[in-house]
Amino acid sequence: MSLLKISGSPHVHGDNSVKGVMYGVLYAMIPAILASIYFFGLDSLKVMLVSVVACLLFEYLIQKYLIKGEVTITDGSALITGVLLAFNVPSNLPVFVIIVGAFVSIVIAKMSFGGLGKNIFNPALVGRVFLLMSFPVEMTSWPIPKPLFSGKVLDAITGPTPLGILKEGLDAGKSVSELSQQLPDYITELLGNHGGSLGEVSAIALLIGAAYLLFRKIITWHIPTSYLGSVIIFSGILWLINPELYINPLFHLVTGGMILGVFFMATDMVTTPMSPKGMIIFGLGAGIITMLIRIWGAYPEGVSFAILIMNAFVPLIDKGFKPKRFGERIKNG
Repeated sequence: MSLLKISGSPHVHGDNSVKGVMYGVLYAMIPAILASIYFFGLDSLKVMLVSVVACLLFEYLIQKYLIKGEVTITDGSALITGVLLAFNVPSNLPVFVIIVGAFVSIVIAKMSFGGLGKNIFNPALVGRVFLLMSFPVEMTSWPIPKPLFSGKVLDAITGPTPLGILKEGLDAGKSVSELSQQLPDYITELLGNHGGSLGEVSAIALLIGAAYLLFRKIITWHIPTSYLGSVIIFSGILWLINPELYINPLFHLVTGGMILGVFFMATDMVTTPMSPKGMIIFGLGAGIITMLIRIWGAYPEGVSFAILIMNAFVPLIDKGFKPKRFGERIKNG
């Protein structure tokens, strides 16, 4: 006699699993990982290894000795958090600071809420912002890239990022035309041969990974399109009004953490809305907040703050734009 199992809908399952999605994201980050090693050498590899090992260790200890439940560090989520945290810090960050960031990301931002699927905020971004507030000097000392095999000899160890040059120059009363001579050209910015966090400098490497995520349908177009669209429109209007005070939209797209944040962190399925309409609202809000901070805020970068702020609005967005329930009857006009 066979037993019938009765359960609620839905009964159709997709091909993706949590582990499959997480490792898909990791594969998408390989080009950026290789680019960071190329530009920053073994320092970037050290930062990534320390961050990943610390995140895995903290999650293991919490699950093993505090929660005393199933240990799930092999699902890839802690691994992704470790890599993303490393991507958001300078390649010369001291080891103890990286470990502090990993502790905040895993223990405070993730496990204190109950673990994967229950955290409200993106763990890696919480760790990054905590480090920025706690260790501002270490987090804003940007090593100058020294590409492998280039034989490049540096006169200085650290230097400003393109966003930092623009922000400081405009605050000092200089015009965009004057500052353009100090800024790297767009080819350099796309390739990544300039200062910045180790995982954000190469826009082209990140875009290759983003194309993989979209092709695999690990992420959808809604958040990236609305995020980038709002940045282009916002910065474009200001640029048209006064091009000597506001730089063109392309600069904002290829500098700082824009590409990294838009495709790899703003699309985190745990901390973003469930419905397509909600995702579009999320992206629009994040783009606008990013530009408000970049142009008028105290920091030259605003991607991390913008995504975390919009993470807080996700329950409200989901309430206003509820996805259709499985089995719900569609009302005819």
